[in-house]
Amino acid sequence: MKKNMGTVDRVIRVLLAIVVIVLYLTGNITGLAAIILGIFAVIFIVTSAIGFCPLYVPFHISTIGKTK
Repeated sequence: MKKNMGTVDRVIRVLLAIVVIVLYLTGNITGLAAIILGIFAVIFIVTSAIGFCPLYVPFHISTIGKTK
């Protein structure tokens, strides 16, 4: 697995996961929405931790900045 996520991409994913967690803990999301968003939050945390997003591979996407 070659890393395909840049720092900004990873930070945004972690921030979105934190927002979902806060919304859940404050009771703003419940039921099916909480389950679905919770799954996305876990996926965002895991992909951010390893720096690899499998959905980027088929589209040849990489958010890692190119240095000159």
